[in-house]
Amino acid sequence: MATVEVRFSAQPEHVRTARLVAVGVARHAGMNSAGLDEVRSAVDEACSHAIHLCRRVHTGGAVDLMLTEEPGRLTIDITTEADPHVPPPEGEDPAPGADAYEDTLALTVISGMTADVEITGDVADGHIHMSWPTPVTTPAA
Repeated sequence: MATVEVRFSAQPEHVRTARLVAVGVARHAGMNSAGLDEVRSAVDEACSHAIHLCRRVHTGGAVDLMLTEEPGRLTIDITTEADPHVPPPEGEDPAPGADAYEDTLALTVISGMTADVEITGDVADGHIHMSWPTPVTTPAA
């Protein structure tokens, strides 16, 4: 079982790095190009959503990305943890329900990219668990 962990500050510019890491791990797991596209898009949406959760309430916080490659399965977990001691940026509305439509849309898009998705959490902290089947390779004799 191979696991890659990445922790980054809740800033939109880090989503690209998260996508690149996820696609690299998915490629290593043997996913085809359609699967790579699904992983890329799902990680993009999930990380963007996680960053949005952190920034909606506070500017601080982090996003943890954990990618686990097991025989026949790639699992990706994205967890957010807002920092309650950092105030929201000036002009941003920190109200919990302010962007419910965007949240619902992002989660619907993520759910459409994988049949195995579980989303938990609250307004500031959340967890998205996704997984995809991968080819099972047999060791060479």
